[in-house]
Amino acid sequence: MNDSPTGTGTAATRVEERLRAALDARARSVGPADLRPPRPPSATRSRRQPVRRVTVGLLALAAVAALVFLTVRDDRPRPAEPARSPRPTTGTPTPVPTTVPPSPARPSPSSPGSPGVPVP
Repeated sequence: MNDSPTGTGTAATRVEERLRAALDARARSVGPADLRPPRPPSATRSRRQPVRRVTVGLLALAAVAALVFLTVRDDRPRPAEPARSPRPTTGTPTPVPTTVPPSPARPSPSSPGSPGVPVP
């Protein structure tokens, strides 16, 4: 059947013949009764598709919100708030004591070499 052992000759091999016979049989099994015209588009739209889109959108929004909440949340402990206001709410405010800076040291009149005191 085949001129060369590699299958590159012009004569059909046994596998090719079987394949052609199988394809021909399959093509003959489909007739006009098996074929039908395409279904025309309907004017009414299914409600499932918009509901699915809304559901997917809400799930995506919830995932983004959870991601933001979990990454932005600060887990460090914070100091407790004061029990009352630090500012007085009644009466007059208490003056804050001020510190007076020390004055420069002056030589005493009894020390030698002070101005105005004669040195013996």
